[in-house]
Order: sequence, then structure tokens, then C-alpha cells
Amino acid sequence: MASPTPRERPLSPHLTIYRPQLTSMTSILTRITGNALIVGAFLMVWWLGALATSPEYFAFVDGLITSWLGDLVMTLSLWAVWYHYLAGLRHLYFDSGHGLDIPTAEKLGWACIIGSVVLTVLTLIIL
Repeated sequence: MASPTPRERPLSPHLTIYRPQLTSMTSILTRITGNALIVGAFLMVWWLGALATSPEYFAFVDGLITSWLGDLVMTLSLWAVWYHYLAGLRHLYFDSGHGLDIPTAEKLGWACIIGSVVLTVLTLIIL
């Protein structure tokens, strides 16, 4: 039978002993980039809506999108597209029952991160 006296236990012991792993970080990053792509899509729809509204309003929105901050947001959106695409291919590979061991999963995680940066730079050079 359990002891009637309560023990002093930490509320979240995992926070004090947990070390972030690459596989968990790539999973979190996939979720973040998915939500960031929604924001980027809204910006593009706003830009297209401004194009259909008036030349003055389009000039305002286009000025924001082509400013240094807009360029940064669009570049990060491009990286998010590539990362999310590669992470989707990674998960498709996992769904087939392959690559589920930790060393392979970590290699694929690094491949997603490095591959998305390389593809982003190549896309920016080409365009």
C-alpha cells in the first residue's frame, strides 16, 4: 500500500534532465516552418490583392514587400518552403518503414537542414 505522506517531487523533472535531440528539433522546426508558410502565403495574397485594388495601394504594399525587411521575410519563406519540402520527403521515407533507427534519422535531419540552406541559396542565385 502507498505511503499516506506526500513526497516532494519536482513538477516537471524532464525539464531539468532533458537534452534536446536533433530529431525532436527537426520535428519542431517542421511545425514552425509550416505555420510560417501560412504567413508567407497571406503576404503574397495581400500583395496580389493590392495589385487588384489601386496603383497607390499596390505601390505601398510593394514597397513593404521589397524593403529589406520584406526581402528578409521572403528569403526566410523560401527557406521554409525548401525545409518543409525536404522534411516531408523525410517523413514519407519514415512512413515506408525505413530510416527509423537513430543514426539514420539524425543523418536525414542534417540532410534536411543543410539541403534546405543549399537549395535556398541556389534558388536565390538562379532567380
